[in-house]
Amino acid sequence: MKLAEALSLRAAATRRIGQVSERIQASARYQEGEEPAEDAAALLHEAESTLDELEALMARINRTNAAARVDSGVVLTDALARRDALRLRHSVLTAAADAAAGHRGYARQLRSELRMLTALPVAELRARADAVARELRELEVSVQRANWEVDLLD
Repeated sequence: MKLAEALSLRAAATRRIGQVSERIQASARYQEGEEPAEDAAALLHEAESTLDELEALMARINRTNAAARVDSGVVLTDALARRDALRLRHSVLTAAADAAAGHRGYARQLRSELRMLTALPVAELRARADAVARELRELEVSVQRANWEVDLLD
């Protein structure tokens, strides 16, 4: 099985656990004299079984990520950490540029109103955000390529 397939299975198992959990909560209590919509104990057993499968799958994914390398020779785990940091960096830079640029459509009504000044160079922030976005896209391509090329470890 390829790493990408395991990641897809992990996402499906996580969704399944969430759905079963909601059904457990809906069926955990019922009114005397009526039947519950579903057997909460059976649903709980299903959730626990799926969680065991998910745990094993996640362990295999983590082992694979620690051993596999992306195009640049970097370990996949390090590339994923870099990707997360780039996403946060891009978010901070764009938020800073947006805040420094101010709200669109605002204009002074009177000459006596105070002007708002920017404390940050908006153009420079946007250029830095664009560079980070470009690096993030390139890294994402490398990670996705590795996901489809690397076999999942036992």
